[in-house]
Amino acid sequence: MIRAIAFLLASRGLALTAVLAAGFLLVVAATGHAQQADNVLDAGTVGALQAFAPAGFVGSKACAGCHEAEFAAWKTSDHAKAMMVATPATVAGDFGNFTIEHLGSKARFYRDGDRFMVETDGRDGRTQNFAVSHTFGVYPLQQYLVTFPDGRLQALPFAWDTRPKAEGGQRWFHLYQNQPMPASDPLHWTRGQQNWNFMCAECHSTALKKGYDAPANTFHTTYSEISVGCESCHGAGAAHVAWARSGADKTTPNQGFASVAAVRPPADWTPDPKTGSPAHGVSRPAGDVVETCARCHSRRGTLSEDWHPGRPLSDTHMESLLAAGLFEDDGQMKDEVFNDQSFKQSLMFARGVTCNDCHDPHSDQLKAEGSAICSQCHMPERLATREHTGHAPGPTAPNCISCHMPARTYMVVDRRHDHSFRIPRPDLSVAFGTPNACNDCHADKTAQWAVDAVTRWHGPDRKGHQTWTEAFHRSRSGDPAARALLIELAGQPVVPAIARATAISELQHFPSSATAAATLSALADPDPLVRAAALRNLGDAPLEARWRLGSPLLADPSLSVRIEAASLLADQPLDGLSPDDRARAEAAFKDYEMTQRLNADRPDGRANLATFLMRRGQPDAAQTELLAGLKLEPAAAPLSVNLADLYRAEGREADAERVLREAITVSPDSAAPHFALGLGLIRQKRYPEAVAELERATRLEPSDAHYAYVYAVALQSTGQADAAKAEIGMALARLPYDAELLRFALNNALKARDAALAAPLARTLSAVSPDDANLARLVQQLQQP
Repeated sequence: MIRAIAFLLASRGLALTAVLAAGFLLVVAATGHAQQADNVLDAGTVGALQAFAPAGFVGSKACAGCHEAEFAAWKTSDHAKAMMVATPATVAGDFGNFTIEHLGSKARFYRDGDRFMVETDGRDGRTQNFAVSHTFGVYPLQQYLVTFPDGRLQALPFAWDTRPKAEGGQRWFHLYQNQPMPASDPLHWTRGQQNWNFMCAECHSTALKKGYDAPANTFHTTYSEISVGCESCHGAGAAHVAWARSGADKTTPNQGFASVAAVRPPADWTPDPKTGSPAHGVSRPAGDVVETCARCHSRRGTLSEDWHPGRPLSDTHMESLLAAGLFEDDGQMKDEVFNDQSFKQSLMFARGVTCNDCHDPHSDQLKAEGSAICSQCHMPERLATREHTGHAPGPTAPNCISCHMPARTYMVVDRRHDHSFRIPRPDLSVAFGTPNACNDCHADKTAQWAVDAVTRWHGPDRKGHQTWTEAFHRSRSGDPAARALLIELAGQPVVPAIARATAISELQHFPSSATAAATLSALADPDPLVRAAALRNLGDAPLEARWRLGSPLLADPSLSVRIEAASLLADQPLDGLSPDDRARAEAAFKDYEMTQRLNADRPDGRANLATFLMRRGQPDAAQTELLAGLKLEPAAAPLSVNLADLYRAEGREADAERVLREAITVSPDSAAPHFALGLGLIRQKRYPEAVAELERATRLEPSDAHYAYVYAVALQSTGQADAAKAEIGMALARLPYDAELLRFALNNALKARDAALAAPLARTLSAVSPDDANLARLVQQLQQP
């Protein structure tokens, strides 16, 4: 989901993230040649690599003397071994002249002396030979990286399944199983979506500096360690080492560390014998250890490289909400979302549980096997019973994990468990189509069968901490009944902030005075996720209202909120503001520009900055950014549309048409340039061509109601009334609650004096636009005999 500041990871998935806990990075010098390292521990801690480490970083080996057990555990972890220089000791895959083919793609893996090589298609589509520089990941798969002279590292699309052969492993496979991947595809291994420097490096290394040189379009990426080392979670350790060597004075703040994760108050997890679960929770401080893990174990975009322990994630990153495509309507993980947003939906999170209550932070292993981990807080003798599970106890009975942590498989072989710890709800599957843990096992049965079984065991009333399925489901179908449900959800402090923020975000599709009131309240929410979502809802308001409501948040403590306020108010003239207001606006505008320039290696980062600069009255600078973005990725059709719109605003209609036709040539199946070209042709009174382009856009993107509406208007305006009526009818069948489509159909029905057709259209439109008094009166009139 790409919004004003969105550089969140692409919804089509990430072929780069082989192991969530994996760590990696290499240093690229100004010449573009990679410094070599011998192994995971030596890389970045000795020799020339140390010069690239930021001041204060000393490397994980410096911790071993005092923290021997922790260091030994870390050394065996996926964190420590996730990226290594490709050597016979580190490469798991078969490079014995093995060839694999996949839907038009082909690769041959072979050895050239000590080098590990792959023969496959490059960015130009021609077969070339590439040297593998690094391994990436350990289990259940290992990927391989190629270093290019411009400092880019790219992940090959074929990975090695490191599972035992008995489990289907020890084989090469393609990460996009059912999808051809020609060189022209943005997901091709040589292109931006598989670029390690942006997509993976921050979370797979220590003290990363991406080092993108925008004018040269090169990377000079640096790190202090090749892996996720001790300082990745604890921060720079030099002062701590000095503290330890000088006597470990107990009065020294943070034992020499500049900052530490906030400490949770003592927790009492004693289970209540009546329920088998703890009766009490504990307050959660901001910037606790969960935020340390969430920096990488979340679906998010990077705003700043200046994170440190104890700093809330919203100060340096923008987390994704529970958006459609990423999460099911009930909040279960759908796309690859990395656990944090799932965990923050849970009752465990609300009660104060942290990641390291279950996971050892050094070995990254569970503290106990299987469901035994749950017995730290829950009573097996109370819960591992037929009365609770509906199944007879035994080795084949479902356990806590199978029922409360359903799994999905990503990257073909990587099975991961949902961390929202939800009660199985087959009744929601029946009502809204969401998955449930019962039918994960009983796939041969219906969801209703599971509902009946659960009802026999536990009665007809369902419980659960996650209560937003109906609201999100109705919202995503456009049903105006969602408005009241979303408002109620957003206004409940006991609802997790991630769900409240999602509810506020969904409300932007249901404008009304009640929606405005909920948005106004959300602007003062204690959680920055909610405040940021509320700011996005104000985008269509007049500037005066946007300034009045949004300007106080230009100085918000959270960077993610400040840049949303800056984006909202980018068109605010600074002349005439008070000195204090002007200073706040200028500071926030600077923050916004900084976040986008950090991601100038991405077309969407360039597009975001271009839009901001246009609204700031700097069209030349905006054009520069758009052209640079298209140079990075010619198939980035939205940038072409924005560039054409810029030319149109300057009266350069011919240039706008040229840009759009070039975009269509590169991305013929992208709807946006067809639609923009259709509008341009209408302005030029080239109506037959325009109608053809608008039809093409509508067919390519049938879920876009506005495309269908404009196409129908064009048909009707060119004397094709019957075709327009048919088009609107088809669009309303797909999108029955869209206001534009409803108004078009209603107006035609009224013109035809067809009250029987007009009445239901008016009722639906009135529900969509509840503040429209004229519509309400029309509904009453049409109801009269």
